[in-house]
Amino acid sequence: MLNLLQVLQIYSSAKTVASLISDIPELPVRISPCATAPDLVGRSSNYRYFPEATWKTMARDYAGKCLDFRKNCGLSVVLILTIIGGVTGQHVKVEAELESYPGQMVNLRCQFMGSEGIRLTQVSWIWEPKEGQRENIAVFHPQFGESYPASALKGRVRFLHGSLDNPSISITDVRMTDEGKYVCEYATYPSGNEQGTTSLVMLAKPMNSASPVTVTEGKSSVVVARCESVNGRPEAQITWDTEATGEETSTSRVSLENTVTVQSEYRLVPTAEDDGKDITCVVSHRTQGAPQSLPMKLSIEYLPKVKIVGYDSDWYMGRKDASLVCVATGNPQPTNITWKAVSGPMPDSVQVRENTLTVLHVDEAVNTTFVCEAQNRLGVSQDNVTAVITEKPMVDVAIGTIIGAVIGVLLLLVIIVVAVFMIRKQRRDAENGDGPPKYKPPPPVKVGGSTEMLNKSQDPLTESQPLGHIYYETTGEPVTDLDVNDEENGYTVGATSGWDDSAQGPDGETQSEALPPYSASPEHKVSRDKAQDPGALLSPSNREGSFVSPAMYV
Repeated sequence: MLNLLQVLQIYSSAKTVASLISDIPELPVRISPCATAPDLVGRSSNYRYFPEATWKTMARDYAGKCLDFRKNCGLSVVLILTIIGGVTGQHVKVEAELESYPGQMVNLRCQFMGSEGIRLTQVSWIWEPKEGQRENIAVFHPQFGESYPASALKGRVRFLHGSLDNPSISITDVRMTDEGKYVCEYATYPSGNEQGTTSLVMLAKPMNSASPVTVTEGKSSVVVARCESVNGRPEAQITWDTEATGEETSTSRVSLENTVTVQSEYRLVPTAEDDGKDITCVVSHRTQGAPQSLPMKLSIEYLPKVKIVGYDSDWYMGRKDASLVCVATGNPQPTNITWKAVSGPMPDSVQVRENTLTVLHVDEAVNTTFVCEAQNRLGVSQDNVTAVITEKPMVDVAIGTIIGAVIGVLLLLVIIVVAVFMIRKQRRDAENGDGPPKYKPPPPVKVGGSTEMLNKSQDPLTESQPLGHIYYETTGEPVTDLDVNDEENGYTVGATSGWDDSAQGPDGETQSEALPPYSASPEHKVSRDKAQDPGALLSPSNREGSFVSPAMYV
């Protein structure tokens, strides 16, 4: 059978073909020797359950007999689409699904749409509780009236209006067993039978519950929690939420009232670590607005776990009130805790109260092993600790350790500071030794030397000579005095240097240093006696700007 999408596509194609042949003035109602188009459609109702390929073959056969495809292909397509459309057309309007709770009344609506050109002869309601089962529950004929065949719904089903146009029915006191498909089927002419189906879904809110299963620690997988959803319709969905590692299994069973009970179990290998862990059963059902959570805790029984705490390894002679505490856990909780001494009876200085052992005065008698035993319904477990008695407390050793640690830390800090200082000093020395000096030192001050003349203010010269006379004046530029070392080494300044520096003045006297060639002033003569005087040699007027600075050592 064709689906709705294919029918719409065929209908669209038919409209297109019809527009192409709209210029044909008249279509014959009967084309001899073939059957009429209405007759073809009527025959199609007798073969409505044939496969689609069969209908296409039949349509081609009819078109080949009645029409010449070379001249009337458009009309042939219209005939084919008419036959297929007659097979797949849906005229019966119903509701796809209805929900109901037990004891309520439901109305199943049905109506035939587009009955123009179609003759309605009879309408029937058919109930399908399961796939393959069909029961007539109500029949209406315009001539013979209403009929209610024997069925599980007889006495509770009736027509609302009693007409072919609106053959809706109602079912009162709905039961869980009434669930299924309800088919409204019309017998028509010439299209044959047409139908629409409504699914009735019965609802029953389940009763949900969950509980842990107490188990004993072991190595095999066992059920540790159960969850049930009883008498629900439709079937509930159960899931688990927990940190414990395990697996879940679910089973369901249907009751005589057609309700469903779902049972789910959670299984794991029980260990003491899983005891008390949270586990939640989550039930989802159509009648619930949200999933229902049922939290609980796992219950796994195991032998007591015993541990003695409080011994600090510092039991010395004369110590007061040294205590030991026996910590015991288990499922069930240990109810009996006892203390024992391996050496025999408890020393007189020992006092026991519930799970606490107190040594009032430490002496040689308590130099023994103490045992704590805890018991529950599954058995007994124990732990022990050996007390070692010393002459002196270990506090002195602890103080010495602390002092040594403090000294070590201080030494380490000193070493770090010294190392940082040395590294920085080496870097600074390396920078000052390898590179140029960062500043230029001031020139040395020479007492009584010719360098004093550089900073000595000069009196302005006055014109005491005519402009024709040339005078000579030393400049302020520093000139190295090479004669200083000569004085220290016994050389005289007036000794000849190997150069012909002598010059004759106007009176024929020889000067210590030669004047410029154009100098002829007699006032600038220097006597040889003055040349022998060291003070005179250092005079700027006699040396005329030449000086020697002392050696400078860096």
